[in-house]
Amino acid sequence: MLDANLKAQLAAYLQRMPDAVEITASLDDTQASADMRALLKDISDASPKVKVTETTGGPYRTPSFALHRPGQTNGPRFAGLPMGHEFTSLVLALLQVGGYPPKVEEAVLQQVRSLPGDLEFEIYVSLSCHNCPDVVQALNLMAIQNPRIKTTMIDGAIFQAEVAERQIMAVPTVFLNGVEFGQGRMTLEEIIGKIDTGAAQRQAEAISTRAPYDVLIVGGGPAGAAAAVYAARKGIRTAIASERFGGQVLDTLGIENFVSVKETEGPKFALALEEHVRHYDVDIINLQRGKALQQRDGLIEVELESGATLKGKTVIVSTGARWRTLNVPGEQEYRNKGVTFCPHCDGPLFKGKRVAVVGGGNSGVEAAIDLAGLVAHVTLLEFGPELRADAVLQRKLASLPNVKVLLNAQTTQVIGDGQKVTGLGYKDRTTDSVQRLELEGVFVQIGLVPNTEWLKGTLEMSRHGEIVVGAKGETSLPGVFAAGDCTTVPFKQIIIAAGDGARAALGAFDHLIRSPVPA
Repeated sequence: MLDANLKAQLAAYLQRMPDAVEITASLDDTQASADMRALLKDISDASPKVKVTETTGGPYRTPSFALHRPGQTNGPRFAGLPMGHEFTSLVLALLQVGGYPPKVEEAVLQQVRSLPGDLEFEIYVSLSCHNCPDVVQALNLMAIQNPRIKTTMIDGAIFQAEVAERQIMAVPTVFLNGVEFGQGRMTLEEIIGKIDTGAAQRQAEAISTRAPYDVLIVGGGPAGAAAAVYAARKGIRTAIASERFGGQVLDTLGIENFVSVKETEGPKFALALEEHVRHYDVDIINLQRGKALQQRDGLIEVELESGATLKGKTVIVSTGARWRTLNVPGEQEYRNKGVTFCPHCDGPLFKGKRVAVVGGGNSGVEAAIDLAGLVAHVTLLEFGPELRADAVLQRKLASLPNVKVLLNAQTTQVIGDGQKVTGLGYKDRTTDSVQRLELEGVFVQIGLVPNTEWLKGTLEMSRHGEIVVGAKGETSLPGVFAAGDCTTVPFKQIIIAAGDGARAALGAFDHLIRSPVPA
């Protein structure tokens, strides 16, 4: 099952396990079980501390296997082959069950151990989804730390009947005790917060007691991470508050244009950013979104959606941008029920179905090309009279037999049956006639909008909602700087955002050293 390179890597990782691990597999005579049997043999061959036991029948999905300590029965379960993006989830689960400590703060682990009640999580994934591993790994850790928590990763491609029965149209989708719990990327802290409802208030109260920072950064994407590193290296008190560390990078599959990094994936790059920031003395405050900003008593206060307030002598806003929505009837109602923004994550769920891609730029045409290899038919809708993607992408698109392009097409409505998407309405802008497409999925690829609504009326902005910045990243409010995709800086690229964050941090430091010293 594993090639020689992966076997060698796995053996090296498993040497770190101080304790033994037992694997209990539920298998039958299907090809999927044969593949799982081969994988488990490779794992047991990689370490003498791993023992595999095979069973048939029983209460568990087949094929599946669970990891647990000798003499115990609780531990994470994998229903399906955890390969592709999920191979890392398997390795981490093996290490943690084997006694290797997770890279999580002890206070968070204690919170997991203290969660009340019996909790059984089911996570539906696709192996091509780069958002799924974060959720799988978080829930696996919870099951390893707390014996009252059970978790199962389910590969939707193998258990298609379940996917259809539960009408799962996006991954990851998580069920808790049989009831849908959440969809999309979730961090360990977010999952805990949804269960332990008092955690957010306790955290907000603790955050508000913190002393003012020299540099307070709001937003944890490449711009915010670079700003934090540059500020911390100046020896000044620095904090970074973000809704999710990594920002848009977490939703990016392949990165091949960050100089010195030949190729990587978004989640890996985001992890590297966070590890670099944690190398310095930086307070990282996750699950925080800005609500308001004001100057008061010589400081800049940032009020957060959680109810907390942070103060800084200077503030760097690096809140990035998010996917632009269609803003038509039915879009929000059927989000993750056929309306989606990630062809890499959710494309496999639409295998053999008809879908539409809205948007004729590079991202839209790339999505259509990607989906054409999975689905029955793709209709690409472009509002303008011609596609805006690079010529090489347009030629590739034109070569695909199951793709149709509609120009001058204005999306007017997402149509569904109350449970899932069944069609898409659009207006032909050349004739003003209203048309309908019968389909099962809509992939929205129409660009980004800056996350700056909370600052309107506070800072000068462009008509697109971007923060106007000067040569040092300074904004219209003294002491407040901005960097990255939320600003007027052109060319929204990771490497530009990172450089922009460094510039803003240096600008903030220059502001600090030139500010009057209190008597």
